[in-house]
Amino acid sequence: MIYDSREDLIAALFSMRDERYAAFQAPLIPDIPPESIIGVRTPLLRKTAKALIKDGNTGIVLNELPHRYFDENQLHAFIISEIRDFDMCIAELERFLPFVDNWATCDQLSPKAFVKNHGRLKDHIWDWIASERVYTVRFAVGMLMKHYLGDDYSPEYPGAVASIRSDDYYVRMMCAWYFCTALTKRYSDILPYIEERRLPVWVHNKTIQKCSESLAIPDERKEYLKTLKIATGKNR
Repeated sequence: MIYDSREDLIAALFSMRDERYAAFQAPLIPDIPPESIIGVRTPLLRKTAKALIKDGNTGIVLNELPHRYFDENQLHAFIISEIRDFDMCIAELERFLPFVDNWATCDQLSPKAFVKNHGRLKDHIWDWIASERVYTVRFAVGMLMKHYLGDDYSPEYPGAVASIRSDDYYVRMMCAWYFCTALTKRYSDILPYIEERRLPVWVHNKTIQKCSESLAIPDERKEYLKTLKIATGKNR
């Protein structure tokens, strides 16, 4: 379906509304008003994004910032994730990231254009990780986790994440997620960050907790990591 305006699109989103799903989502995303959540399920949002792309009608989403509804932000994230041209993708990200206001939209951003452009991407990641915006930093750490723990790994990447000092829960949680994932993939490279207590205490302990819950880490490593927990809840 071709939508003639943003209002047409919003009306279509409301026609897909699942009120029980909206009620389920609201407590999971406490930093946004519950009334901003329409309650469109993810498969329908993805289908709508693909339809807008196919019709060449993405402008009614990409050019209309800020959005009124969480579901619009999700739709925006899905559209950007489908952009194959690297420069175009970066341009749209730079416009959108300042408006990302919750962890769910942040984590839905997974641009396909990044997969074959690791060399060009890392300079943008350095800019994002130095941002004062919570979800821009979270996005940067997520991209390091997704794209730079394999063949393109470098010690500078965990070093950059370890250097982050933030009181924000969503930044700290992403850092812990990063180090837990890194321990599953590059245990010997990352273990010194835990053994030598290079991380903020909260991130350190949350990393160990997440590792203890991971199915990808052998039990003997889990037990060893638990012995490295710091007995305080305070950040340093």
